[in-house]
Amino acid sequence: MAKQEIGWGLVGASTIAREWAIDAIRAQAGNDVVAVMSADPARARDYAQANRIPVSYTSLAALLADPNVDAVYISTTNELHKAQTLACARAGKHVLCEKPLALTLADAREMVAACARAGVVMGTNHHLRNAATHRKIRELIQSGAIGTPLFARVFHAVYLPPHLQGWRLSNASAGAGVILDITVHDADTLRFVLGAEPVEAIAVSQQAGMAKGGLEDGVMAVLRFDNNVLAQLHDAFTVKFAGTGVEVHGTEGSIIARDVMTQRPIGQVALRTSQGETNVPVVHENLYARGLHAFVAAVRGEGAPAASGEDGVRSLATALAVLEASRSGRRVEIKYQ
Repeated sequence: MAKQEIGWGLVGASTIAREWAIDAIRAQAGNDVVAVMSADPARARDYAQANRIPVSYTSLAALLADPNVDAVYISTTNELHKAQTLACARAGKHVLCEKPLALTLADAREMVAACARAGVVMGTNHHLRNAATHRKIRELIQSGAIGTPLFARVFHAVYLPPHLQGWRLSNASAGAGVILDITVHDADTLRFVLGAEPVEAIAVSQQAGMAKGGLEDGVMAVLRFDNNVLAQLHDAFTVKFAGTGVEVHGTEGSIIARDVMTQRPIGQVALRTSQGETNVPVVHENLYARGLHAFVAAVRGEGAPAASGEDGVRSLATALAVLEASRSGRRVEIKYQ
């Protein structure tokens, strides 16, 4: 019988864990955060004390040796995800890893394969597909409310807040830049709502002064999907007042969603058809709590994570293709192997 009580170890004393993941874990019956790991001893100790976590560690090996840790949430910088996931799999711990899974497709594939061999559940924390708005968009498309989808648009140009203006703007070896940070979210959102896979990308990036060392802090891209939908993406770290949204336009109607590319449970969805425009009711809920609920259920042998390891691989493949297209000026085929 699957274990009903699940102890979580945090790999990384991160802002996202503090603001979102810890409460989402504790919202699941029988779940708690029992340990945290940071290479900085003072940070690990202070983080544990501030977040009511019983034990702090300064090495991954020590955390994984803790018998109270059954699952891990990895929210370190991107270049560390692969080695940490492989170590967790070897230790028999279930893995929920932040996006992007890795910096290369081969590394991401290795992570998924290692978890499968070890018999542990692996999920990617693509939280946006847990939004009530995104699930409603997907439902409308599947029901035929807009006929055959033809075009989509995601606008996800935001202002990176000062407390996050660190490695994301300067450390290329950690996977910095807007494409691996934000475009990967767009890719997963579109894969989810369209039920289709991107097959090629074109892109032009921008360096507007926020990112350093030639890294991009803005990008516009176009994806072609295997159902022939064309999707336009606009992502940035540098825009303060644009707002975010998703649009899907079909032969019989359009879906217009506003304020939906966000961690918060907010936003509106409207449907435009020959009958006019109507606001579609959505029942908002915490995105992270919903994602954790699905992950915990999967650990207990009931269903699958909201976003699997394979979802993480495929959304990473799309972001990598956008990155290559923006640097080469060429149309890039999206490869999943």
